[in-house]
This record gives sequence, structure tokens and C-alpha cells, in this order.
Amino acid sequence: MFSISKIISKTACSFYMLFFSITNFAQQPADYVNPFIGTSNFGAAFPGPIAPRGMASISPFNVAGAKNTPMEKDSQWLSNPYVNENTFLTGFSQVNLSGVGCPELGVILLMPTTGNVEIDHLKYGSTYSNEVAKAGYYSVDLKKYKVKGEFTASKRVGVSRFSFPKGQSNILINLGLGLTNEEGSMIKVVSSTEIEGMRSVGSFCYNSPEDAYPVYFVAKFSKPAEKFGVWKKPSKYNGVEAQWMGYNGKARIMKNTIKTVVGDSIGSYFTYKFDKQETVEVKIGISYVSIENARENLEKETENKSFDAVYKDTYNEWNEELSKILVEGGSEDDKTIFYTALYHTLIHPNTLNDFNGEYPQIKRSKIGKTDGTRYTVFSLWDTYRNMHPLTSLVYPKQQSDMIKSMLKMYDENGWLPKWELNSTETFTMVGDPASIVIVDACLKGIQDFDVYKAYYAMLKGADQIENNPLRPGLKEYIEKGYLSTNYPGPVSTTQEYNTSDYAISLLAKALGEKEDYKRFAKRSLSYRKLFDKDLKLLRPRTANGKWYEPFDPEAGANFQTNAGFIEGNAWQYAFMVPHDIRGLIKLMGGDKPFSDQLQKVFDTKQFDMANEPDIAYPYLFNYIKGEEWKSQEMVKKLVQEYFQNKPKGLPGNDDTGTMSAWLVYSMMGFYPISPGDPIYTITTPMFDKVTIKLDSRYYKKENIVIEKEVNTDGKIKAMELNGKPLNSYFISHDDFVNGGTLKVIQN
Repeated sequence: MFSISKIISKTACSFYMLFFSITNFAQQPADYVNPFIGTSNFGAAFPGPIAPRGMASISPFNVAGAKNTPMEKDSQWLSNPYVNENTFLTGFSQVNLSGVGCPELGVILLMPTTGNVEIDHLKYGSTYSNEVAKAGYYSVDLKKYKVKGEFTASKRVGVSRFSFPKGQSNILINLGLGLTNEEGSMIKVVSSTEIEGMRSVGSFCYNSPEDAYPVYFVAKFSKPAEKFGVWKKPSKYNGVEAQWMGYNGKARIMKNTIKTVVGDSIGSYFTYKFDKQETVEVKIGISYVSIENARENLEKETENKSFDAVYKDTYNEWNEELSKILVEGGSEDDKTIFYTALYHTLIHPNTLNDFNGEYPQIKRSKIGKTDGTRYTVFSLWDTYRNMHPLTSLVYPKQQSDMIKSMLKMYDENGWLPKWELNSTETFTMVGDPASIVIVDACLKGIQDFDVYKAYYAMLKGADQIENNPLRPGLKEYIEKGYLSTNYPGPVSTTQEYNTSDYAISLLAKALGEKEDYKRFAKRSLSYRKLFDKDLKLLRPRTANGKWYEPFDPEAGANFQTNAGFIEGNAWQYAFMVPHDIRGLIKLMGGDKPFSDQLQKVFDTKQFDMANEPDIAYPYLFNYIKGEEWKSQEMVKKLVQEYFQNKPKGLPGNDDTGTMSAWLVYSMMGFYPISPGDPIYTITTPMFDKVTIKLDSRYYKKENIVIEKEVNTDGKIKAMELNGKPLNSYFISHDDFVNGGTLKVIQN
């Protein structure tokens, strides 16, 4: 029987107390979370509630076309339903993405109003105040209506509580408004306490409109409505028939009906008349399979639970997950940005399957079923670099289930995922990153999946020349060792293929597949053919092998299109060969030329903290003996400059937790310098003590402890692992998880 283990070595404390019986006043890790971080500066985070890796989430929706908002969804490229600077709110969306670069979801908008029913969001929208955001909770006061909205969520259900004043009050569900301009929906009032429906989504980056798909919902209300109805606003038509259409282009409201309505701009309303202030709770179950499953999700998770009970459970779940890493020392702001970053890494990938295990398979030709968790939202070009390695270390069971989800996608689609979203493969960005994620986890001891199946899936992506959506241009890459300017972003794509090939070579070696090991190890170094020794940079070649001219190494900064690189320029990609840094040092002429060129990236302001290709660069000084202090200083400087306890406290798009993962690692004092390689590089921890609790199903030790002996701003003088000197700034994963205590001693 094959056994890979034989081959691979191994702030409202009183509020919380009211609910959760916290026995002392010490803040819990979940109490430090500030969901407003990342809601400005294009961080694309939302402040509303979500359970860890939840399907349902609620976000205030304030990007819909009011004159007093500086950022509106149709006036510029905007990938988030909420911008902190905006002031006009038109509802609360029930499914959302966090930290993505393209608009998607942000639909099924719930909105409380008072007075007569108004269905135009520009008319019923309201300014707001008194926002409060915590892990699993959000509240806000709507000024126009003097209504307070409170929100929480279980895994698959969003729960809202509205406090209405005396008089007529309404709760609207608007299916016509959403973050993207995808159309198509259905709604039906089932009874005076229940609504069901569907909204079409699936326009991520607007690149695969034929792949649009439904998200189903069931909404249940704690009080029966006195009146209810649906509305529909049809398109406006011209021509002879239009003369007979008295409703042409005009919204019509259908009162007290339970008939099903379909269309683009449709919605429903529930109306109440209260003699005094009253509260109404609304629970909205979500499913990507069916209305029946959405109803079951709602009933199984929240049917007999109050708003407060759901919040308590979700808070406790967040606190349990965040407590896997405990930090001591540092300021209150340090703890806030740290735990908020860890919180952001626990949103995506998120749950796709319903309570009963059902989920839509890739291409949506069948409904699958799982006994575990089927994960979705794999932004792998971003997350392979640090977020998945962090998950392997701290949440290995989740990482195992994520890999199993990837392998099921391979079964369904014939390929490992690239940028998968709700069982739609978007094929966004470049490279073949799933291989890196799987190898990285496997070599760190997460092996409770079909390793050989994963290996053969990697080989298919790396070797199949024809009709390969993962690796466009593979034939040229194999023949020449690089992609030419016949393909977009040829240099960066070559680098990504190299990195994946290196990861495959590592697994091949571990499995005893010697020929594959040699072949892929050789392929992983082909970036060297793009190295210009005069510039000491990588640069594109044309199909005939000549250098591309004219070549501007700075072209491509700030996401501008250029001939050689995707989302970056020659400086930002100059060192993105994490598996061969020592080889790159030789190419550049030795330690000093390498260090000088690396320093130039920072001195000339070419370094981009907001994008992935260069985010490991601050750690690369650790490869140069005597210059490790530069990494220590640079990492600390970048943390202080770009990560803060304020809405603009992320350097830019969080990329489903990638920037946040960088921060988590950097504050703990180590970093996965070469994805796929089970090694870390060390820098100064920013807390006095960090304790990482290890999962006993995957690791032998109970925890890892990182201690900083002297709390000063000095350079690292020495390091010890379990009391013994550690004479390198690099440590293997096995030594790290089996080492007990890593002590960093400063001058």
C-alpha cells in the first residue's frame, strides 16, 4: 500500500458580556477585529457580518448612483458594494465578495423604509450615521427613516433586525439593483411572513457572460405583514406595439399577490403599521442549488434562534478561529490590525455547499454532494504566495478540504482551478497556481487526500499542449523556455510557469519520480533566457528570439498595459523567481550587485506594496549575509506605512486575504519565502510573544512559540530554537513546527 508519509519527511465589552458571559474584562481576539479596515483606498473589504468562510454575508450597499457619493459603481471600475467615504445607502446586499479586483455578487438588497412604499432606490435611499462593525455584527442608523438596522450571519443565512418607529413601515427586497449590471431575477411572496426568489449573477470581470448563474434565497420575517406585494419595471420599447403599452418603461406594483414575477428590475415589499416602536427580524437563507435548499439552510441554521443567539454563535466561532494565534505585547492598534488581517484571511475561500451537502458542480451540469466542505472563490494567482501557506500552518483541516475541493473541480472540469468562483472557472490572471498550493501543503504534512491524483492533475496542466486553458502558449514555453511577445504578459507568465514547474519537481522528487523531477527542475530555470545581463532585469523577447524594442523597464507600473508583464513592470518582476534566488544572485554577478539592484527597487519607488509580484522582496535581503538587517527595517517600515487601524489601512485591494496574510506573517516575524518550498525566512516579530496553536491531526507539537527577548528597535543579534543557537535566517517547516520555541534576541 502506497504511503506518502514514508516518502515525505515531516469595543463594547459590556455588550459582549451581556450575551456571552465572558468572565473577565480581557479582550478576546475577536474583539480586536475592525471590519472597517480595508473599506477605503480600494481595499474592497466590506464592514458587514459574515461567519468564518461563510456563504452568506451582509454588506451596506452605498455605491448606487447617488449624487453625494464620491465613488459610484457605474462611474468607474468598482469591485466592492461599500466605500467608507460614501454617504448614501440603498440597502443591504446578502451575498458579497471580500477584497477582489472585479465586481461580482453584491445582490439581493434588503432595505427598511417608512411611510408610503417607494421602489426607486434613488428616492428611497438614505444617508446614515452611527455605524458599528465587529466580527459577526454591523449596525447603522438610517437618518431618513429614524430606523436602526442590525445585522449578523450564520454560515448560510443573513439575519437582519430593524427597529421601526410608530407608523407605517416597509421592508423592501430589490432584485434589480446589484454591484454588476448582470440581469435576470424571479420573486414570489409565499405568505405574509415569507418570500422566495432568485437573482442571476456571474459577470466577474465581465469576461464570461454566458456563465451567469442563479443565487437562490428564502426570506422569513418575524412578524406577518399587513400588506405585501411585488413590483416590476419593464424596459422601454419603441415602435408600433409600444403605442399599445400603457405601462411601457413604467414600474407597476402588484398588491397582495402571491404570483411569481420574473424580470430584470423587480422586487417585493412587506408593509406594517405599528402603534409603537417595534422590531422585525428578517432571515435570508442562501443557496446556489435551489430555493428548497435555501429554505432548508435557513431552517437548519437559524429557525429557532433569535438575532442575538445567531450573533453569539458567530462571535464564538470567530473567536475560536482567531484564537489559533495569540499575541502578547504590542499596542492596541497593533493587535487590531493583526487580528483584522487574520479575520480577512478567513473569509475566502468560503463555503459553497448547502447544509445538506449539495453544491453545483463546475459547468453546472450536475449537482454534487459532499460530506465535508466544498470551498469556492480560489483567487490563486494571489493566494498561493502566502494565504494558503498560512492556512496550511494554522488551519490545516481547512486547507485539506480546499485541496479536496480543487480535486473535485478537476474531476468535474478536467483541470485544476485557476480563478474559480461559485463553480465557475473564470481563468482570470496567468500561471498555473493550484499546483503550488497543493505541493506546498503536501510537503508540510497535509496528505489526507489522493496525492497521486493531484500529481497527475498537475502533470496534465503542465504537459498537455493542445486546448490547455491553464497554460496558454505552453508549446512555445516548452520549446523555447519562455513565452514571446506573441502572448500577453510573456515574461511574468514565464515566471509563473517556472514557479509551478519547480513545485511539481519537488513533489516528483518526494514521490520518487526521478525523470519528472529532473525535467521540471530544469524547466523551472528557463526564466534565465529572459535575463538581460546589462540591465540586470528580465525583459521580453520577440518570436524570433530578439529583445523586444523599445523596452522601458518602468512601463507597466500602476497596472498599465505593457508588452512584457501582467500587472507590473520589469522592476516589480525582477526578483519574482522565489525558487531560484541564489541562481539569480549569480546571474546578477554576486551578492553586492544583487543587493544593489534589490535596493534600487525601493529607492526608485518601484516597489508596489499593493500588488503580488514583489511583496516578498523586503525579505530577500536575508539571502545576503550581513544585510539581513535591511529586511528587518524594511518590513517594519512597510507595516507602519501601509497597514493601519483606519478604513484606508490596507495598501490597496486585499486580493481575498493576500495582503492581510502578508501582514499576519510580517508581524509574527517569519514569511514563506518560496511557495512550494517548506521553508520560512525570519525577521523581527512585532509582538513580545506569539503562540500558534497547532492542529494535533497534522502536527505533533501543541503549539509554536515565538518570543522577542528585548523589546527594542534594535537589529537581530541572535536566534535560538529550543534554547539552541539558530545560525540561519531560514528555517524548515519541520524544524519550525517541531521546535517548540523560537527566540529572537535583539541588540
